[in-house]
Amino acid sequence: MDKPYFLGLDTSNYTTSAAKYDPESSTVCHSRKLLPVKEGGLGLRQSDALFHHVRQLPEVLEGLLDGEGQRPLAVCVSDRPRSLPDSYMPCFLAGKTVGKAVAQVNGIPFYTTSHQNGHLAAALWGAGAMELVDRPFLAFHVSGGTFEALGVRPSREEVFSPAILASTLDISAGQLIDRVGQMLGLGFPAGPRVEELARRGRWGKKCLPTFKGRDCCLSGMENKARQLLEQGTSPEDLCRFVLEHLSAVLCQMAADALAAEGEQPLVFSGGVMSNGLLQDALSRRFRCHFAGREFSADNAAGVAIIGGILYQRERGEG
Repeated sequence: MDKPYFLGLDTSNYTTSAAKYDPESSTVCHSRKLLPVKEGGLGLRQSDALFHHVRQLPEVLEGLLDGEGQRPLAVCVSDRPRSLPDSYMPCFLAGKTVGKAVAQVNGIPFYTTSHQNGHLAAALWGAGAMELVDRPFLAFHVSGGTFEALGVRPSREEVFSPAILASTLDISAGQLIDRVGQMLGLGFPAGPRVEELARRGRWGKKCLPTFKGRDCCLSGMENKARQLLEQGTSPEDLCRFVLEHLSAVLCQMAADALAAEGEQPLVFSGGVMSNGLLQDALSRRFRCHFAGREFSADNAAGVAIIGGILYQRERGEG
């Protein structure tokens, strides 16, 4: 018979995700499916994302729980983007509705967390750094919709209490990469293909990021990329230029965060941070924790882990 586990659900604006976490064997299994985006598109409206989550959740859960003989001990879902009172996106209602129904039918505890906290937990798990759950650390959440430097403190009730130290003032790093990918006809999401092309490209000029205080501005890079493409820059060199620019931005923001907050562990989360070129650039300057691609991109693994932590804390087990 299967061992008891904690079920996690995450219905972000990009991916339908479910995961189960077994703390006894220290294993995480997860199933996910990208939301369908029309060719040439750069995402979905919230109403469309919610509709597709409702359609995809049964398939994602079936793939995870096929032949399951043991009910979960608790259910945890991400019901908001960040751990802030006014943080809200309709797409998270799909996971919350299904997760609450599963908990009620089984008579088990139901927990909620933020999508961002799920990313942090997944990054720590994927990087083998779960000891940081109980320690302050600095983190970056770099994805298709978010680009933030965070000061993270432990929280008894939320597991993590992140505070924004710096962010983008316009588009996110993921949006920049996807828009460049659209220019090149690479499809959505474009991250893996942009990295593949960049590894064959070269860019010898120094990148000069634009900052206002500690916050960065990336929209000018989209215009610069389009200009370079019109001037005949190869796709390989263009992708290399964009990733080297993002590396310079991340390195500056990391240096500023460490200078302001003091020496602390540095954790990188979010789908963009599975990029090997960005990881290489940061590792040359800092001691960093990175997760693999499966725990960097949107997933429910961190949400399930947070559910397990909250369940154990309620019972005085952790």
